[in-house]
Amino acid sequence: MDRGEMQAIFVLDARDVVGESLVWDGDRKKLVWVDIIRRRIHQLDPDTLDHQSWQTPDLATSIGLCRDGGAIVGLRKDVALWDFGKTFRTIATIEPDSPDTRLNEGVVAPDGSFWVGTMENNIGPDDLPRDISRDAGRIYRVDTNGIVEALSADRFGITNTMVWTANDTFVTADTTKNQIFRYRWDRLQSRITDRRLFFSDFPRGLPDGSCMDAEGYVWNCRVAGGGCLVRISPDGALDKVAELPCSWPTSCAFGGENFDTLFVTSARFTMSERHLQANPHEGGLFAVRTGIRGTPTNRFG
Repeated sequence: MDRGEMQAIFVLDARDVVGESLVWDGDRKKLVWVDIIRRRIHQLDPDTLDHQSWQTPDLATSIGLCRDGGAIVGLRKDVALWDFGKTFRTIATIEPDSPDTRLNEGVVAPDGSFWVGTMENNIGPDDLPRDISRDAGRIYRVDTNGIVEALSADRFGITNTMVWTANDTFVTADTTKNQIFRYRWDRLQSRITDRRLFFSDFPRGLPDGSCMDAEGYVWNCRVAGGGCLVRISPDGALDKVAELPCSWPTSCAFGGENFDTLFVTSARFTMSERHLQANPHEGGLFAVRTGIRGTPTNRFG
């Protein structure tokens, strides 16, 4: 296992309560991500630091890019199409009969559909944290017509990480279990089966968002005090650890002109004022030069 000398650079003082769902828009040469609690979407040019943000009508839980130049956004229960500053057009509602669940991770799949996970809602009406009491999460597929399909009967405490690796393999995490799983993805049947443990019990933090590099390795953010990224080989072995100047890294994406910079969002959810005064970069955006390239983002449609 290599700890290397990958230095993380502080890029933007976003002060996100829960920064999440980072993607690189190669057409605009900009990063896009959400702050779940503050109900906003960010867009940043990392070269010029030109920054815009927009408010969302409810919790902003995830975002992906569309082929037409717009975006697909996961809100509290709804999945909506949005065109950077215009209105949100709902195309699907997930688990409408379960008022105590919400959406969490959402990523565009290689087939152009939007995959999104649910969880028991851990955000109170005052936006303060609420305990999770059960494994209420499932993973769903939303197609371009807004048709929703459950991909598996498996339940999760917190659905996180959605990465598609070689040979139609899908990688996903349950944050509450400190476990990352791999599934076989049946594209024709829109199912994931044959769940196996991929990576588990790493002693620093818990698994949050992930992305894949051009060599087929998975980069995973270690939230809840982990303060690092781990690079995991295609067979599930720990390969590298990249240290970060934040304690709750949440999501990551390769970007830049050559897809050779790994950008990372973070959170300050549950942190005390004393901790934030001593660690002012919590909730910021970071960049890591890994010496490894990523791949383009999938687009919905």
